[in-house]
Amino acid sequence: MTDRETAERGTAERTGTDWRAWQESWDRQQEWYMPDREERFRVMLDMLEAVAGPAPRILDLACGTGSITDRVLRRFPDARSTGVDLDPALLTIAEGYFADDPRVEFVTADLKDPEWAAALPHRSYDAVLTATALHWLFTPDLAALYGRLAGLVRPGGVFMNADHMKDEATPLINAAERAHRHSVMDRAKAAGALDWAEWWDLAAKDPVLAGPTARRFEIYGEHADGETPSDVWHAEALRAAGFAEARTVWRSPSDALVLAIR
Repeated sequence: MTDRETAERGTAERTGTDWRAWQESWDRQQEWYMPDREERFRVMLDMLEAVAGPAPRILDLACGTGSITDRVLRRFPDARSTGVDLDPALLTIAEGYFADDPRVEFVTADLKDPEWAAALPHRSYDAVLTATALHWLFTPDLAALYGRLAGLVRPGGVFMNADHMKDEATPLINAAERAHRHSVMDRAKAAGALDWAEWWDLAAKDPVLAGPTARRFEIYGEHADGETPSDVWHAEALRAAGFAEARTVWRSPSDALVLAIR
């Protein structure tokens, strides 16, 4: 059964919304673009434990459906998480999926608003984690966000950002990697994988998610603009924002995980 058939069957059969099915379908859609997604999460959690220990209080930044929070809590049952996002549809899925978990809370906020952190329930966190989200910001907004995050991460705490971070100095390597990645994606698509637009089309047809999805597109349009600076830029911007150290701790040909210690 293809991802599309699974998602459509879930929509047709549920009398209440199957939040786990939506969470899993989001993960599969993201994995179509990033087949090494779980590997970057593994390294992120390894470094979280190394720096913040096995019971951290985390801020899941631009949390979406709560993919990071889900993996943190499965590995570290004593952790606590605050998820923050502006997307009403993805937050609806996250809130439904974690509805019975007292370790998790969610906040609606726009990260471009200078006062967004005032809505958080805590003034500091052991770790701020984000993945495949901040490329929706242009670099001036991202640098300003990093400055605000420096005040949210406790001394000795950690910030990690896993995202698209290409090295523009290697265009031949980049082109070869992109061509190979897209050939793999084309084969997966032919086998039934859902892409971004198709996933959102399904969400728009769901009776519970239709309203939040419409509001989501009113906020962002088809896709928000932004930039994908290199991992070197991210590390330099984090040090300039007040973090003591910052460097890449994982990388693929197109993506990287940058870690900064406060």
